[in-house]
Amino acid sequence: MTSLPRPTAELSADEARRIALRAQGFLGAPDRRGGVRGVLRHLGAVQLDTISVLARSHELIPYARLGAVGRRTVDEAYWTPAPVGTAPPRPHAFEYWSHAACVLPVEEWPHFAFRRRAYRARPHWNHALPDGTYEQVIKQLRAEGPLTATDLGGAKRTSEWWDWSGTKVAVERALMYGEVVCTERRGWKRVYDLAERAIPEPLLHDDLDDTECLRRLVRLAGRSLGVGTLADIADYHRLKREQVDAVIAESGLVPVTVWGWSKAAWADPAALETTPRGRHRTTLLSPFDSLVWDRARTERIFDFTHRLEAYVPKPKRVYGYFAMPVLAGGRLVGRVDPAREGATLVAKQVTLDSPKSIPSVAQALLEAATWVDCTNVRVERANTPEIREALTTELARTL
Repeated sequence: MTSLPRPTAELSADEARRIALRAQGFLGAPDRRGGVRGVLRHLGAVQLDTISVLARSHELIPYARLGAVGRRTVDEAYWTPAPVGTAPPRPHAFEYWSHAACVLPVEEWPHFAFRRRAYRARPHWNHALPDGTYEQVIKQLRAEGPLTATDLGGAKRTSEWWDWSGTKVAVERALMYGEVVCTERRGWKRVYDLAERAIPEPLLHDDLDDTECLRRLVRLAGRSLGVGTLADIADYHRLKREQVDAVIAESGLVPVTVWGWSKAAWADPAALETTPRGRHRTTLLSPFDSLVWDRARTERIFDFTHRLEAYVPKPKRVYGYFAMPVLAGGRLVGRVDPAREGATLVAKQVTLDSPKSIPSVAQALLEAATWVDCTNVRVERANTPEIREALTTELARTL
């Protein structure tokens, strides 16, 4: 366990909240010059998920910060490579295991060498790999170029979700090892290629030792969070606590005290240089957004308990299948469980702590509707009849 140095600053809980909001791109004017790619590099990781309600999570994350950026623009920003005058063109991003399955800036490829080494050393896997299949997949990719699992012979043996085919097991294992990389999606299918062909040569190495990799990822997590406990920082890229302990003192982050936080905290020194101020973003948030993906941190900073209920049996759901937290004025003011019916965005369930939030929630719903080409918003249910009626009235006034 690292002995903690003396704190360099003392922050109120409100100051910590505002630092976190600015670090995540929700306070102050967003830097639109970098667009979606700028958001990716600023956050360091954008989580992927199969659920698509209004849109998929990796689309919702830049939308929440930049506003109604086109969904095609989002996909092109991640997956369209940048020509550099030589073949192959340079990718902007790759997929790998970070907080979960994430889109990551391609520049961070060397810093995940520690994880690739760990996967290669794993003693067992959940899926059996038929003899020779791994070698055959590598051979096919080398001969035919980038391919999906379907191109390689099919992703699943049966309709069961995790009943993978041998080729799917092999290519996913090669992805974890770093011999194969995904730098593109087609129709939500991963497109696999040999890393030696897809990753720019200066980045294609595992030269960095574990300590250097971890120091970099801890530094990036601290920058993306603004301020956080050791547990917060570890969770960002799903590091082990002992890994963070080993490098935190040399990460460039500085120790701080936050009033009301029971654990020691660390901050990005740049985040302490100026007072966070500016315009607050009002928006619906994906449950997989890095502002809220850590439930313990979300409760500590925003006094807001949130749980994704997509995998909860319907009768036991409290807030809805894909309840999205609503951010307004730097606070999480409620939840909306959305759906789409033709040109109507349906708020299937709205849960607000106070009627004072109704104008902000209406604003967030209307912007989201415009983004997904809906021309109407309908509120089905709310936690009180009065809130439903008032929100419906506010929407009708604004539409």
